[in-house]
Amino acid sequence: MSTAPTGSSTEEQGRSEYGVALFLGALGLLLVVSALLLPESRIARGPVGPGAVPIVVGGLLLVVSVFLALDVRRGGRGEPEGGEDIELGGGTDWRTVALLAVAFLSNALLIGPLGWPLSGAILFWGCAFALGSRHYVRDVAIALVLGVGSWYLFVLGLNISLPVGILEGIL
Repeated sequence: MSTAPTGSSTEEQGRSEYGVALFLGALGLLLVVSALLLPESRIARGPVGPGAVPIVVGGLLLVVSVFLALDVRRGGRGEPEGGEDIELGGGTDWRTVALLAVAFLSNALLIGPLGWPLSGAILFWGCAFALGSRHYVRDVAIALVLGVGSWYLFVLGLNISLPVGILEGIL
């Protein structure tokens, strides 16, 4: 059992657990109400309609939220994260975040003119570069294989049309 940090009472620690219980209850209620407001389906056969699963999941969320609130009321507390594999005192690496944002933005801007295979390759290479890989030739080769391979997966495997761009007639 963990001890409370200096300056915080058990009552203060329980607020976050009550917040989780409240969130789960609100989510469950939203699911149940939304499922009950679904229009009647003309193609549904049998007693199970489109709202059956959301009603069950929402009901279970409501039950879990009640049990969690009761547990917190009786003194149950969640264990704090130990942070064994992360540095709790470290800050955000904004350079990496910015490079990832540039990679995603470039993909969004270039998918029309270049097509998915090349813009996807730029996205994959940009993410590898942003996350610290400095094997440029290998990363470009892998990015091209991933870009073309994912295009083929979507177009041939899933029958979803992605723009081919300047590689029209080659792929």
